[in-house]
Amino acid sequence: MKLFGTDGVRGKAGKDITATVALRLAMAIGIYFRKVSKTNKILVGKDTRKSGYMIENAIVSGLTAVGYDVIQIGPMPTPAIAFLTEDLRCDGGIMISASHNPYCDNGIKFFDKFGNKLNSKDEENIEIIYRDSNLIDNAHTVDRDIGLSKRIDDVIGRYIVHIKNSFPKNLTLNGIRVVIDCANGAGYKVAPTIFRELGAEIIVINDKPDGYNINEDSGATSPLTLSNRVKEYRADIGFALDGDADRLVVVDEKGKVIDGDKLLGALAVYLKSENKLKNSAVVATVMSNQALEDYLKENSIKLFRCSVGDKYVLEEMQKHNLNFGGEQSGHIIFSDFAKTGDGLLSALQVMAYVIKSSKQASELLNPFKLYPQILKNLAVDEKIPLDKIKGVDKLLKDVEAKNIRHLIRYSGTENKLRILLEGKDEKAVSEQMDILVPFFKNKI
Repeated sequence: MKLFGTDGVRGKAGKDITATVALRLAMAIGIYFRKVSKTNKILVGKDTRKSGYMIENAIVSGLTAVGYDVIQIGPMPTPAIAFLTEDLRCDGGIMISASHNPYCDNGIKFFDKFGNKLNSKDEENIEIIYRDSNLIDNAHTVDRDIGLSKRIDDVIGRYIVHIKNSFPKNLTLNGIRVVIDCANGAGYKVAPTIFRELGAEIIVINDKPDGYNINEDSGATSPLTLSNRVKEYRADIGFALDGDADRLVVVDEKGKVIDGDKLLGALAVYLKSENKLKNSAVVATVMSNQALEDYLKENSIKLFRCSVGDKYVLEEMQKHNLNFGGEQSGHIIFSDFAKTGDGLLSALQVMAYVIKSSKQASELLNPFKLYPQILKNLAVDEKIPLDKIKGVDKLLKDVEAKNIRHLIRYSGTENKLRILLEGKDEKAVSEQMDILVPFFKNKI
């Protein structure tokens, strides 16, 4: 079974992601990074899951066993790990998180010395090392070569200053009422601090993690509570992060959730109006609505599509020398400031747009109408290759004949099959979904 998924290694803590797996994987990472080592330091952070303690200790053991020194910074957002890995001149960075997944899952994400997520080739090479028992056994260091570990608690300030510097210095959040949903995750300290220091009146919810409540009925994957609080407190806007704070969902002043594609489109046109959109182009994934592409085209902005995963978004951005891209799910990359999706950075860019426009979020962030789109997630025990399923080709040709765009793929982070259908005729889209769901349920 392949070790790496869409975003690092992820699975059920204690079953898929065990202490043994984490230790061995850390040794493999240490062996791999050793070839390009400059400082002999690796940064390790985590979100607020209880299983993070188990995995963190195993990773530290694995890294020190192969001679690496480790800097532990505790609960911090994934984008903070990317930033601090480069800022602290480490050879690499490791984030322990399963992002938007429930507390029972966990995962491990890796960054190179520049704060970039590792590419597929790097992951393949690490997996080869991971499975080579002789190489692992012979990598143990002894005597003075064994690594050490230290915990640093004051680096949070560096990340806060970095994020605040992305917000225009001639603007202030004074007079703006904001509700922030921290998902009981890694952003529970930094998010309120950043908005408070920039002058906003803030109402903070889901900022009391207990090791089990991360993403539970909260955050980017469950914004209902945020919507209700925005209406209750008559706030100007609401922001929901996910468990590792690399994703953002926006709720307008009416309590309505802003679709991720609409947010990408609005921000792209805003950046272009400010002469800050490189090469008048944007990157989004194959999941994004066709209406986004049509809207961008109307505004003379080209859209490049890529596979799902913010690391693929960044790779495509770098390929075309672009500085903006994102995913429908809320990962948004402003590469002038960050190497990954960053929920807090994105929230500040949204605020800059709202303040400069002097318009309400409901008007500003709904620039076009989406084409009807239905997404279904089917739980699976085994990810059978789709091309091995009898009858699937004919079925999809029938879908295409009705001018319906389809995307059927396995999740890279969960045991699920995702079925996405999109077309201008909502009834036809719904009818085809009613055919596809039972078909795949019977086959998988």
